[in-house]
Amino acid sequence: MSEKTVFKRIIDGEIPADLVHEDEYCLAFHDISPKAPTHILVIPKKEIPSVAEIEDQDADLLGHLWCVIRKVAEQAGLAGGYRVVVNCGDDGGQEVPHLHFHILGGRAMTWPPG
Repeated sequence: MSEKTVFKRIIDGEIPADLVHEDEYCLAFHDISPKAPTHILVIPKKEIPSVAEIEDQDADLLGHLWCVIRKVAEQAGLAGGYRVVVNCGDDGGQEVPHLHFHILGGRAMTWPPG
């Protein structure tokens, strides 16, 4: 059996998180190492390791996650705009093998992101 990811441990209540949203499908919480004034992570409760491992039957879940992202950004006061980042794999900068979306805002974002 593989070791639980930090996100699975948060889902299971083993590690506390500063939650801003929870429902039966996902959690949203403040990142402990923010890269912007507002940095919130949205994660599915279903263990999907990365974008590369999304399956067709996950389509409804992904639609729900995008709706949660919009609602969380609105609640965080990001009316001026925000960036949503999803890293995939080592070369993409993914550090935790559990699908997650970064909501970054509270300042102007630059391009290219790097």
